[in-house]
Amino acid sequence: MSGKYKPQYPRVAQLKTAEQFGQYLEKEGIQLGFDSELISGKSSPFGKAHALRSGRTIGNAMCILPMEGWDGTEDGHPTDLTKRRWKNFALSGAKLLWGCEAVAVRHEGRANPNQLLLNEDTFSEFVDLFDLVQTTHQEHFGETSDLVVGLQLTHSGRFCKPNDKKHMEPRILYPHPVLNKKFGLSEDYPLMTDEEIDSIIADYIKAAVLAQKAGFHFVDIKHCHGYLGHEFLSAYDREGKYGGSFENRTRFLRDIVSGIRAAAPGLEIGVRLSIFDWVPFQKGPEEKGVPALGSSYRYAFGGSENGIGEDFEESSAFLSVLQELDVELLCTTAGSPYYNPHIQRPALFPPSDGYLPPEDPLHGVARQIAATAQLKQAFPEFYVVGSAYSYLQEWLPNVGQEVLKTGKADSIGFGRMVLSYPDMPADILSGQGLKRGKICRTFSDCTTAPRNGMISGCFPLDPFYKSMPEYDQLKTLKGE
Repeated sequence: MSGKYKPQYPRVAQLKTAEQFGQYLEKEGIQLGFDSELISGKSSPFGKAHALRSGRTIGNAMCILPMEGWDGTEDGHPTDLTKRRWKNFALSGAKLLWGCEAVAVRHEGRANPNQLLLNEDTFSEFVDLFDLVQTTHQEHFGETSDLVVGLQLTHSGRFCKPNDKKHMEPRILYPHPVLNKKFGLSEDYPLMTDEEIDSIIADYIKAAVLAQKAGFHFVDIKHCHGYLGHEFLSAYDREGKYGGSFENRTRFLRDIVSGIRAAAPGLEIGVRLSIFDWVPFQKGPEEKGVPALGSSYRYAFGGSENGIGEDFEESSAFLSVLQELDVELLCTTAGSPYYNPHIQRPALFPPSDGYLPPEDPLHGVARQIAATAQLKQAFPEFYVVGSAYSYLQEWLPNVGQEVLKTGKADSIGFGRMVLSYPDMPADILSGQGLKRGKICRTFSDCTTAPRNGMISGCFPLDPFYKSMPEYDQLKTLKGE
């Protein structure tokens, strides 16, 4: 987007008082609860600990969400940039680190050529990463007995780019009427075979064993954002044992979990799930996002047939499967950054390959919170981490506190916000107020950069990244 872009909706930073924020929500019909006064210290809902069924304790109700890394080596090892980011997660003050970042289980499944890869060759450095997190957290907070650290395991499926930052090498489960065309795939583009899927499941299990040996407390079997695990859930048209029926579409998850239980007993398992999806969007008039299909749409797991609403029948059935598998950790999200980012990570400023938001992003925040609350109420035994809070900016603590107080979720997830403001959770707990100059304003540079072959980081607000040559490249790219 050009640097001349003037947002249609008011910036959150302009809503300076609780009264102004509340009045705006009411005026726009945005159903978003918030507390005008914050509670700090031990009485804060953010400070509530939780004992998992395994006996392990999560020391507070704040979680660092996993994000895709673009700064590993070509063979999947972490670099100093990777370690800097993980260290920031550890000093954040959050007591649950959900996966730290997406880690591929095989080379061909990497989302970019610099994504971390967990195998025998890289194993020792994952031991070092886990130790770095533990040591850093100990130095800042005095103990790690209540810190729970996971590793998100992934295969990027339709969005694989293992060898070139600008060249996709998709591994798909079925021909998609919009996404095949959007990414230049023919209708007869080859599909993954059942035998390939069997071997990927084996790689997930091997990676989970290594993660446990490295010290990680749990692994996340990623089922969100259009990646492979998520695509299985919408593989209605696929033939064979991994498609068609609900039982077949959840076989991938069930076989991975049963394999991990046998090979890595005692390792916790979590699932980050897009609890609803919509039809892909594209640029319409004035570059605003519009649905790419005007007719009915049948590939949105957790979505309604019109493609722009929620239907939780299958999402609920999936959670019942997780119950049967004795999975306790659930992290909710929605949609995909590749084809409908405004419902997945609401933002006023889209990435360079995106579209202008078709609604005030606060609607997107409220939608995810409401969806998570509905499923939490129906399945209270899950420990539920919610997402989509970054766009709230100054009001994140106020909305998050209300969510926790009313039981809409058990933990508040911090995503790209911690790239610019890694210690925000600690500042919320301390009650000393937020540092306004570090608050993420959702300029989306952390997405625009990797979409254009650069590393990801907070270029506008983190002085470390602002000093890099990529910062000037981004400004040129955006026409600033």
